[in-house]
Amino acid sequence: MTNKKKDITGIVLLNLGGPDSLRAVRPFLYNLFSDREIIRLGPSFLQKPIAWLISALRSKKAEEMYSRIGGKSPILDITTAQAEALEKALNGSRFTVHGSRLFRVYIGMRYWHPFIKDTVQRIIDDGIKHLIVLSLYPHYSKATTGSSVSEFKKRVEGKEINIQYIEPWYDFPPYIEALADLIAGGLSDFNETGLHLLYSAHSLPESFIREGDPYLDHIKSTIEKVNERLALAPYNFSGLNWHLSFQSKTGPVKWLEPATEETIKNLATSGCRNLFVIPISFVSDHIETLYEIDILYKEIAQKHGINLRRCRSLNISDKFILAMRDLIVSKIK
Repeated sequence: MTNKKKDITGIVLLNLGGPDSLRAVRPFLYNLFSDREIIRLGPSFLQKPIAWLISALRSKKAEEMYSRIGGKSPILDITTAQAEALEKALNGSRFTVHGSRLFRVYIGMRYWHPFIKDTVQRIIDDGIKHLIVLSLYPHYSKATTGSSVSEFKKRVEGKEINIQYIEPWYDFPPYIEALADLIAGGLSDFNETGLHLLYSAHSLPESFIREGDPYLDHIKSTIEKVNERLALAPYNFSGLNWHLSFQSKTGPVKWLEPATEETIKNLATSGCRNLFVIPISFVSDHIETLYEIDILYKEIAQKHGINLRRCRSLNISDKFILAMRDLIVSKIK
């Protein structure tokens, strides 16, 4: 009799993770700043002591921010829902061509539970022999996909598992379609004239780009393709007045510019009164969307006479789930 476990393909969704309570904020920040692959804090032997100090200094302010969005990050709940929806889509009747193959979707977080190392152990305990790894960062950076995949490879080293890694998918047509669909829906709700679009991406130290990190090029390519798609039927939004800015910077080094906060102020000065913000580098809601955009930037916009609305995040939208499914199936084929 065939061992059914051998017929199961494991799918691993890699993501950042986030504190699941206010008490988890400080240890989450410590884990984040301890990662030398994304930020070097002095010589290597001082990385963790400095990370402990930074997390202690920043935890109170961060706790206040999380308290305003429900007392925790929603990223685990959303990623879990994405995993469940993806598993259901993959195991649908359309994929009976794969014979008895079944799919089981796992979640591995970089800086909070469920940690990647624990997810790998669960995969081993389940007897999975074939894995497909999908980073939930469409745009590659060594600080996001690079760090998560590096950690995953370290944890599976020496294990008898066949692993395939999905390449950056910033220009994958179904992903572009999912984004365009949400943006078009938001644009249709605006009846006001003089509308500006602001694509807000998570910032990155400029030194990363100088060293060859493709993140900025990937972001720009996504925006270009989304705008092209929006100009076509059934959306027919052409000649959009759009801008690109960057949010969520931390630390004293020089980050990508212009900053979203400053861009909002500059747009107000130039006469903008209606602004639609699109969190372009995020596939789910978390503190960057729910606090920074929905609360902080909206307050700044109102102060400067701008009506700001945000595009809904991809989360578990049908087209996004189908885009992830198609990514997996393309790897299998």
